[in-house]
Amino acid sequence: MKFLNHLEEWFITFLMGGATGIIFLAVVHRYAAGLPIPLVQDWLLDLNFSWAQELCIIMFVWMAKFGAAYGVRTGIHVGVDVLINSLNKRTRSKFVIFGLLAGALFTAIVGTLGARFVWENGMHYSVFSLLGLTMGDLYQGPTTPDLEWPTWIVYSAVPLGSSLMCFRFLQVTVQFIKTGDLPHHDHGHVDGVVEEKLPIDGGPTAGSRKEAQA
Repeated sequence: MKFLNHLEEWFITFLMGGATGIIFLAVVHRYAAGLPIPLVQDWLLDLNFSWAQELCIIMFVWMAKFGAAYGVRTGIHVGVDVLINSLNKRTRSKFVIFGLLAGALFTAIVGTLGARFVWENGMHYSVFSLLGLTMGDLYQGPTTPDLEWPTWIVYSAVPLGSSLMCFRFLQVTVQFIKTGDLPHHDHGHVDGVVEEKLPIDGGPTAGSRKEAQA
């Protein structure tokens, strides 16, 4: 399970960092190519960055789908739970479990419909072609405008991300039934930073100061 957690985090980090880097290079290229620098300008104009915007859009879509699953696992999704928390513990637990299972059902439906769409949008053609099976009149599927990738690869983010999100909902449900706790994210905490508690007036530090002054 830890491997899946780390793989999820690495994948999201790669998508965020990669998209940011590509956008930065594309913007620098656009403005630098307009500078009348001998030889350099010709070299920059020969570089083709027309695919950058499309690739970044694809990367952000994948990041959003897998980031949503990460949000379920870590509890960073925004929710209004004032009414739920005002209920007694037993009733609150029932509503929480219902909400988690409803989320699992919804993402399972989206993942199933997404998988069917991806399969009929050209994935079946690619699989049959790879296995050497008779394709008949199977639909080859469209491609993206700039990168000319099969669109079923791009749309695969929907079934894959939704399936992972469904798994996370079920995982959180089991954890809540066992422990009664939900994942909670402290927005003021930064990973890798050690937090030090400041001394409170009247504590040992303050007393030591008074002794030192005496």
